[in-house]
Amino acid sequence: MKVMNVKNIKMIIEYKGTRYSGWQRQTNAPTVQGEIEKVLYKVTGQKISVNGSSRTDAGVHACGKCINFRADISIPVERLPFALNAHLPKDIAVIDAQLAHIDFHSRYHAKGKKYVYNIYNRRFPSPIHMDYCWHVAKKLDVQRMREAAQYIIGSHDFGAFKSTGASNPSDVRTVYTIEFIENDDMISMEISGKSFLYNMVRIIMGTLVDVGLGKKNPEEIKDIILSKDRKNAGKTAPANGLMLKEVYY
Repeated sequence: MKVMNVKNIKMIIEYKGTRYSGWQRQTNAPTVQGEIEKVLYKVTGQKISVNGSSRTDAGVHACGKCINFRADISIPVERLPFALNAHLPKDIAVIDAQLAHIDFHSRYHAKGKKYVYNIYNRRFPSPIHMDYCWHVAKKLDVQRMREAAQYIIGSHDFGAFKSTGASNPSDVRTVYTIEFIENDDMISMEISGKSFLYNMVRIIMGTLVDVGLGKKNPEEIKDIILSKDRKNAGKTAPANGLMLKEVYY
């Protein structure tokens, strides 16, 4: 009788989300989780269910997403990236694999996450950057956006910054940092926090763009948060500008 030797394997993956209907497995649409599980079956001959650190939406990218799965496999863990990348689509890659404690869970043990949202801020769009940025043609006042962002940092009820209809036991979330990085026509917002509501980062970005365009004043952000009303915040920024950069443990 074969003795089971179940390992808990932690991997870091990178993907371009343009072609996928998000992370989570679906029966009628391509997803990142679905592609990884399909390739794991091809490589190992086992049906393996993969845990993800978060559920990115359709069109959202990731360069530091953590996943894990438990399986009895004979392939050395350090060889797994090579074995999987040989079969994965070119827009998904495993960039690291290692053994984890048997109880480790990529989602439930995460201490925080960092996202990056990119805006291409010039009069005309960029075909080269279009899959990774939100094109905003009018000039943004980034300093006003920085001032407004200070009201978001901290623990608040972010009910005004979640998609209508999304249900959570609590809308209180903690944002650790928000930074803006300018590089020629590219404006990148890096935001880190313990966890985020559905579409929260994209709604924050849409609201801060309103501030940068002069449609809202920086100090209005405080009142928007206190209102807990989605109608008072800005539009939901497009998915293609968002990337999960890092998950903290």
